[in-house]
Amino acid sequence: MAGFPKVVLFDLDGTLLDSAPDMLATINVMKAARNAAPMALVDLRPHVSKGSRAMIGAAFPEWDEATRIAHVPEFLSVYAKESGAHGRPFAGVEAFLQTLEDAGVRWGIITNKPEGLARDIVEKLGWMTRSEVLIGGDTLAERKPHPMPLLHATADMGVSVDQCVYVGDDERDIQAARAADMRSIVALWGYRLEGDDPETWGADLMIDDISTLVAADVWP
Repeated sequence: MAGFPKVVLFDLDGTLLDSAPDMLATINVMKAARNAAPMALVDLRPHVSKGSRAMIGAAFPEWDEATRIAHVPEFLSVYAKESGAHGRPFAGVEAFLQTLEDAGVRWGIITNKPEGLARDIVEKLGWMTRSEVLIGGDTLAERKPHPMPLLHATADMGVSVDQCVYVGDDERDIQAARAADMRSIVALWGYRLEGDDPETWGADLMIDDISTLVAADVWP
């Protein structure tokens, strides 16, 4: 299909939003509470798209998996206070979203972040009246890489899967899109661990700069 798709669905953290500074502030509050040295942004950034347990594990490598899981509620409680205080949309995102809207393209957000936290930050960004769907990691019975959130979004928006493209920075985003038989784009500006290889994920397109997508003819 040439040109813009009818609908674009996005991951949030690492795709539309550079939330790593908010995550760092959260981790460093937890560090300070334990009289531990603060963590550097460069060390946390690759783990952001992997979720709270991965970030806790990177910050406290001495904790076993059960201990990390036990501290997720603390992480989420602190993050609720730090969310939106430090992070910002990636460069070019606002102009790109406006380009989509001017072209009549509808868009929405599907994230593994808990819906309440996602809704809070999306409201702070002024996107709630623009994003036609917002699905969090706890909205449905399954979350990415399961295709359910993507399929639910298409049903909610009244469109078919082949009218949509999903954009995300993590392998789970592309796995979910492939399972839903939806075209996908890897946002290479997002968060990846050193061993992550987007070339193997099977996306339809990989891009380094979101401004590339303002050209309708580059879309898969």
